[in-house]
Amino acid sequence: EVQLEESGGGAVQAGGSLRLSCVDSGNINVNYCVAWFRQAPDTEREAVALFKTGTGFTQYGASVNGRFTASRDNAKNTLYLQMDNLRPEDTAQYYCAAAPRTSQTCPGSSSFYPYWGQGIQVTVSA
Repeated sequence: EVQLEESGGGAVQAGGSLRLSCVDSGNINVNYCVAWFRQAPDTEREAVALFKTGTGFTQYGASVNGRFTASRDNAKNTLYLQMDNLRPEDTAQYYCAAAPRTSQTCPGSSSFYPYWGQGIQVTVSA
């Protein structure tokens, strides 16, 4: 069982930055996918960053590539999402998710991930 808890959300103006944190319960090893998803009202849940533990290889969603950076501090059991140059369209509920990795890549489908945090709101004003 993996427990996840997000923090660091809030409100910011366009062009600003936020850093989200996702602390896990310590059961994530080098063969996991840990991901950030987001969901705005009346939209599908969207993969933002897919992080492969062990290698640190990260895949980013097209809408955030070049602006968001995921990283992990293994000593703190924490995955971060640094979000720079934020846009109003980044406004959403952000979720951390985790799953044991079953292939060389981390899937972008939310259905792959059995473990989820409660989510945290990010609001970007124009």
